[in-house]
Amino acid sequence: MTNAPCIYGHRPASGERGSARECRPSWREDLCPVWLDLVVAPRSFRVFRDHEIAARRVVGHDGNDIPCFQAFDYRRLDVRSDDDEDYYLAVAYSESLSAWRLHDGRWLVYRRLEPLGEEDAATCALSIDERMPR
Repeated sequence: MTNAPCIYGHRPASGERGSARECRPSWREDLCPVWLDLVVAPRSFRVFRDHEIAARRVVGHDGNDIPCFQAFDYRRLDVRSDDDEDYYLAVAYSESLSAWRLHDGRWLVYRRLEPLGEEDAATCALSIDERMPR
């Protein structure tokens, strides 16, 4: 099972701490360095996958097992054809979210929406919320 995709992270290289089967989420990936010292760093992760639709969710927990990070993404795929003979899957809609709990208990939330799967049409928003996004 070592060839399975790693969600929101990378597999440790040989010699790196952790086994090749372990996936370490990249919880810092969408986080601007300015915010790094203001968020609670996760110590453990739970990964949830949906096998019927292209969706996944990761929840990171602090040392007290309280959620401090959340990430999810969803993609809707449509069957398309350019010539009515050859068909392929294309992204019709994409949505992702990354959220971090700040030390004061609020949440820093980064959302990205791509209608019709077009990167040029993507909208991104950074906000602060009183509660963890659902």
